[in-house]
Amino acid sequence: MILQAAGRMVLIAAAVLIMQGATAQQTAAKLPAAGTSAIIGKIDGIEVEAMVQGPAAEITPLQVACVFEYTEGDFTNPPALPAQLNGMLHLDKALNGIITELRRSGKFSGHAYETLLLTPAKGSIAAKQLLLIGLGDRNKFSADIMYTVGSIGMREALRLGVSSYAHASDLKDAGIDSPTATVAQNVLKGAMDAYRTQVFLQKNNMDFFKPLTRITLLAGPAFFAPSGEALKEVIASYNN
Repeated sequence: MILQAAGRMVLIAAAVLIMQGATAQQTAAKLPAAGTSAIIGKIDGIEVEAMVQGPAAEITPLQVACVFEYTEGDFTNPPALPAQLNGMLHLDKALNGIITELRRSGKFSGHAYETLLLTPAKGSIAAKQLLLIGLGDRNKFSADIMYTVGSIGMREALRLGVSSYAHASDLKDAGIDSPTATVAQNVLKGAMDAYRTQVFLQKNNMDFFKPLTRITLLAGPAFFAPSGEALKEVIASYNN
């Protein structure tokens, strides 16, 4: 009887593991693939797009990527995402480790709101230009700073005269348990408020810039849907 009961317990445990495995496979199968995108809406004629893509692979005139101040192995060691999911690691490798070297040497420290514009070698990454924006000390991160980060990205895009650009916050890659919706909303709010300021200046003959047609916010597969929903709320608020 004891052996029979033990056998039943083993079978039950095996069945549970099979069910869990099947559920995990189903969940993974439902996640959007790289390249999946959606135009969430428009603000002031600018399309707001959400896309599942890493910053190294996004085809764009300007790619914005955010980095923290350097700590040893921060792109590879936990809590950073595993290599296959880590877009910032892919970006750094595609550029032969230049982002790590810049921060490690202090040539670009990654202090909050610090910027550095790079023109990558042809064929290294898909973007024509790369703007690094510093996020400061990872241990002091607040989603509030992403509003200013969003405005910095927009102003640089307008200064460079690009018609569109992509933004990658890269917080999950760095192992930061950030609020996905709040971060996406703050980036878009900062960008659009900065755009409206420049429009105001242009109307008063104090600025001139090429019209922007699209801003693309990059996200990992698991964060594509929540980012899209969060962006819808911002778009609705700006269109009221």
